[in-house]
Amino acid sequence: MLVKTKAIVISSLKYQEKSLIVKCFTQSDGLKSYFVQSAYSGKKSNQKIAYFQPLTILEIEAKHKNKGTLEHFKEIKLATAYQTINTDIVKSTIVIFLSEMLHHSIQEEEKNEDLFTFLETALIWLDTHDETSNFHLILLLEITKFIGFYPDISDIDLKFFEINEGFFTPFQGISCLTEHETHLFKKLINLKFDSNQKVFAAVERQILLKILLDYYTIHLDGFKKPKSLDVLKEVFS
Repeated sequence: MLVKTKAIVISSLKYQEKSLIVKCFTQSDGLKSYFVQSAYSGKKSNQKIAYFQPLTILEIEAKHKNKGTLEHFKEIKLATAYQTINTDIVKSTIVIFLSEMLHHSIQEEEKNEDLFTFLETALIWLDTHDETSNFHLILLLEITKFIGFYPDISDIDLKFFEINEGFFTPFQGISCLTEHETHLFKKLINLKFDSNQKVFAAVERQILLKILLDYYTIHLDGFKKPKSLDVLKEVFS
């Protein structure tokens, strides 16, 4: 079956000497893995590799056999040519971290067009804005809306957040955030990409990142914390 769709690169893995296995989140079919033969050979190998950097947005034409095996690209081009993400060390670090998070978070091999549209819009926002220090926190929280465990905010005025159950409570149980952590978490819930980026100090961002990683670990089977986490912490310290 020949499919034309947009696709966001989640990961690429070198296979043998010259080839790649590329995992993409496609607009048409959700997660798909592709075999790219001779990605490291030929005159245009640099161009080929550039297509498969983390969270690059592609337009692809591909043969989908839908048999659980690796698929193959027929045509590839950039859907969006990033202006700053690949040259800005902070943004490129954010993108590497988020690609790892998505690799461990998006597990369904089925269409999720709303999540695709959100990610595409968010990545273009990241590329075109300078103040981005809370971007990764907002994005990680928003993604939980699309994969099924966004916090229940109907009682957001209560003092504590129960991280196992995902709701706010007046009592501090054993699996609740502290009052201070809950206060920071509430601020994050109300934050938008265009909000004042200086709303959190660096140490508060680290606290929130730990909360979000714990939240993902609790609510996603088999979730692993990204290897790039330490680099991200270094960039935002």
